[in-house]
Amino acid sequence: MTPRLNRRLFGALLASAVFVAMPVAAQTDPIKIGYNGDQSATAGAELGLAGRYGMEAAIEDINAKGGVLGRKLMAVVRDDTASPPKSIQNMNELIDNEKVVAVLGPTNSGPALAWLHIPQQKKVPIFSHIATATEITGRYAKEPQNYIFRISMVDREQMALLAAYAVKASKDRKIAIIADTTGYGQAASKDLQEILALHGVTPVGVEKYGPKDTDMTSQLAKLRAAGADIIISGSLADATANILKSMEKMDWFPGLLSGWASINSPLVNIAGPKLAEKTIFTVSATADANPRSEALAARLTAKYPNIPTFVAAAQGYDSVLLLAAAIAKANTTDGAKVAAALEDLGPVEGVIKSYDKPFSKTNHEALGVADFQFAQWKDGAVRLYSDPTAQSLKAADLKR
Repeated sequence: MTPRLNRRLFGALLASAVFVAMPVAAQTDPIKIGYNGDQSATAGAELGLAGRYGMEAAIEDINAKGGVLGRKLMAVVRDDTASPPKSIQNMNELIDNEKVVAVLGPTNSGPALAWLHIPQQKKVPIFSHIATATEITGRYAKEPQNYIFRISMVDREQMALLAAYAVKASKDRKIAIIADTTGYGQAASKDLQEILALHGVTPVGVEKYGPKDTDMTSQLAKLRAAGADIIISGSLADATANILKSMEKMDWFPGLLSGWASINSPLVNIAGPKLAEKTIFTVSATADANPRSEALAARLTAKYPNIPTFVAAAQGYDSVLLLAAAIAKANTTDGAKVAAALEDLGPVEGVIKSYDKPFSKTNHEALGVADFQFAQWKDGAVRLYSDPTAQSLKAADLKR
């Protein structure tokens, strides 16, 4: 064999070796999971941070057991500052440049509704682990494959639980609604009126106020005159705190129910620890809900002493568990196959609950009203809440 032939043969063998080795090397690369949500700009950033901490904790646990498909998981985190343009930019960068296999996010519903088309077109599964707008999982429900999944609390489902409680707790079904004039508040008010109608109840009053208002005594005075004994607040935490302060001015405390936004610290910071205890609200998990949540809460608190809103951490943690189970079932990170596997998952032991077929072709909501519980601020912390009314609620009561 001539030296030239030797060189040619060596070159061919080297090229062949590189060609064969590249896919093997690629299979040892980490599986990237994106995170795109507000962690700095709004009150909701508390949720965004907690969700991120939960996601990272799940990745640590899965990697400690060898990862998925023999590969480690890796978080790629972006802060969208609750800005839809920034969130869109992050989403494109995560999918196109970072090549993530899925994304958790966002914190706020507005950014989600601005970029849902991107992962849908690019076939990348999305886990909405915080944002609650009802439309999020429904926009592409009629497509051959819907890539948008959720492990969070849908707004209308929360209102269904609050309405069911109110109907049983009110002595004469004298239930009232108060909500701000934002899209969130008015959607909550609309949902509540529709759901109460399913119970055969017409609210004795429906009041609203501006998002920057801090004194709601005039609205509350009308509801008191109407005889309301239960009021449902369709508001964020700071507004519900101001409702409580207005009730304190009037020395009038009917039952006050609110959505999961009341887990945010502005409620207790504005109203004060004792006044904050005068509302109960919906949650999917609390730090004291079960042994698994207690363990995760203790672990995260040790690492982040001031961790906000544990419920978002639990939802972020469970999102990663379900994603990892789907990747393992699909035996690939291909988006279409992972999405299909999510719709046919077997049992997965989560922090919030034990999941079994959490998604289907027609339902991309892992949590529903039957999974929700009540919570209350107690001694400056969010704790599980129960009373005879809550304990008496049955599936038939949860109209929606």
